Amino acid sequence: MSNLQEKVQEEILSARAACDISGTSSPECAAAWDAVEEMQAEVSHQKLEKPKNSLEKFCDDNPDAVECRIYDD
Repeated sequence: MSNLQEKVQEEILSARAACDISGTSSPECAAAWDAVEEMQAEVSHQKLEKPKNSLEKFCDDNPDAVECRIYDD
């Protein structure tokens, strides 16, 4: 997770540099900040994913086990 945080910080620095060079209303500046926003969304999404419990892990490894069967009504 910290690796993504570092990349977000790098993208922020790149976006600031792009805006300083090409102006705050330029397409390059807007694209750079879009990239920052996408990276931040990915970090947020990864935080929301809950880790699998032991049964879920077991069923991933053993889908045919009795404990993992799913019955249709």
